[in-house]
Formats: sequence, C-alpha cells, structure tokens
Amino acid sequence: MIIHEITEPLFKEYGKVITGYDTTELVKVLDEVTPLPEATEYVPEQPQLQALPIAKEFSDRLYGGMPVQLGWCNGHNTTLNCLEYPRDSEINIGVNDFILLLGKESQIEYDGMFDTKNIVAFRVPTGVLVEVYATTLHYAPCSASKGEGFKVLVVLPKGTNTEKPEFTPANHEDTLLTARNKWLLAHPESSEAKNGAVIGLKGVNTDIADSI
Repeated sequence: MIIHEITEPLFKEYGKVITGYDTTELVKVLDEVTPLPEATEYVPEQPQLQALPIAKEFSDRLYGGMPVQLGWCNGHNTTLNCLEYPRDSEINIGVNDFILLLGKESQIEYDGMFDTKNIVAFRVPTGVLVEVYATTLHYAPCSASKGEGFKVLVVLPKGTNTEKPEFTPANHEDTLLTARNKWLLAHPESSEAKNGAVIGLKGVNTDIADSI
C-alpha cells in the first residue's frame, strides 16, 4: 500500500496541517504521562494534558470557544478494523511518526457500506499538528515502522467518546452510534464486530504491515 505524506495535495481532501502553536510541552507531557501498550488503548481525557495552557488555546482558537478534551490513543497497530466519524474535526499530534488510514463519509454507499478499496494512508511526522476533518473517516493510528509503537494526542469536543445517549434508533445511522458523538462502521473481521458493532466495511481489512 502507498503511504502518502501529509505535504502532498491529496491530504487537503482529508485534513490539514495546523501551525501557530507551541506544542513542545504538550508532546513532552504526552510522552511522559501516557503508556505505550502492546495493543491499542484510547483515553478521551488525560488530566495532565487537560491542565496545560495549550488546552485553552485549542478551545479558544481551534474550536471557537467550545470546550474540548485532550486525550490520547497509544499502542501498536497496523490494521484498519473499523472507521468512525464524529460531527467535529479531530486534532492529532504524535510523539513519533504515525500513520492514519482515512476515507470519506461521502464514500459510504446508499446501503450504508464503505468499501475499503477507498482507504488512503498518510504518514504524520513527529510533532506535526494535524486536523482531521469531521467528514473524514478514521480510526486508530498505525505504527510508522515495524515494531514501533505510537503515542498520539486526540483533541475533540468535550464529552466525545463517553457514554452514549439512550434512544430508539429511527434510521440506519442511529444504529452506528457506539458512544457520544461517535458513529462506527466495523469490519466483519474486527473484534468490534464480534462484540456487536454494526458491520459497515466491505473488502479487505486493510493491513499496512508490509508497507512500513
């Protein structure tokens, strides 16, 4: 699989590089206070990250005054497994290089399925702040080098990926809501599908192990 760079024009269809922020302390704290698990682990909000001055900058400048949460997604991974989308952009930065597997919400077919042949991979360099657009499908980051893990900041509106509201689904998209502000499409081979998540991906479960 081709691993694209975020400096390529193609990335503009999925997100953009964010400049104008001093992220030195942010990346340092992210590295120091968060673990590097063998699998993949996600925490919506980390107190030590939330306490940094840049958290208010993100709230004021990136989200226009909306409350935000600073969490992380760390571990080792090379496989797609699922795609998700919130209603808002997500902000990421990594302690080291990581790879994002991305698609577009507009590529979800009328039957609710997304074909994984449309997945595009991008390498995000160490310490580069990126925005992943709200209409960009994504999931857990992937390792950029064999055997190497990743530590990635995840900034989202406060409350995202916490307990979902209770309601009776009235359409197909309602069935995809697996947490607050999180709609998930699972691949049949994923553990998420085995645990009851709605299958929304068809095709090969993309694995970049041979491309890194």
